[in-house]
Amino acid sequence: MSVFKYRADIVPVSIFTGLFLADLLVFFLVPDRTLVCIWAILGLLPKIAVCCWNHHHQHVPTFKSTVLNRLLELVYTFQTGITTNAWVLHHNLGHHINYLDQTKDESRWMRPDGTTMGEWEYTVKLALTGYLDAYRVGRKHPKYQRGLLSMGTLSSILLALAFYYNWFAALLLFAIPMFAGYITTCWHTYSHHAGLHSDDHFEASYNVMHRWYNIITGNLGYHTAHHWKQAVHWSKLPELHEAIKDKIPEELYRDPPLLIRWLPTT
Repeated sequence: MSVFKYRADIVPVSIFTGLFLADLLVFFLVPDRTLVCIWAILGLLPKIAVCCWNHHHQHVPTFKSTVLNRLLELVYTFQTGITTNAWVLHHNLGHHINYLDQTKDESRWMRPDGTTMGEWEYTVKLALTGYLDAYRVGRKHPKYQRGLLSMGTLSSILLALAFYYNWFAALLLFAIPMFAGYITTCWHTYSHHAGLHSDDHFEASYNVMHRWYNIITGNLGYHTAHHWKQAVHWSKLPELHEAIKDKIPEELYRDPPLLIRWLPTT
């Protein structure tokens, strides 16, 4: 019997855990700093892509076993900078509930005067407040807050030990990707909703139908469907989108970020 809840998770999770194991091998076995730098550069973009899959995991846990889920979240933490239950609290129990109300949205893109924040203004603000808001939401959900605090503490201890053992490799292989992944996540979420004033779920999210964007992000481009039913597994979002696409205005489809835009659509 499979330990996975959905077979679709086997390939991506195997890739990401394999990448983490390779990081550990480089960390412990490669003394040459030039080689460490080369590996760190090669691994940075794939780790940034992992952020989307960490998001999916915290919506629908990957494994049937809690222990395996916590171990996977440690891997994701060191690849993306987003630890256990941070997504659950800030995103699932915060943003998804409040995104139609910009006075409450944990990922709010609207300034107090009603104007739309700039892309980098939003990114910096969200990055500075993300964990604080996750903790705040956790006051209403102590079970998830305990997980955030305990796994966050464990992750911090492990990172500190890594720096003590080999600060250079820890910086390049773990700390920089964690920071880059967290900032990129904050930046990427701007394009999902910014500027859409609506109290209708079908008119409050942008969607991206680019094939490679959805391969890389695990169907995150089907964003209206994701907000319509956030507990639906990422592999089922195209099917859900087909059921509701007639309700989504044409102007709510957009191109992916520039680098992905260069990839073939078919």
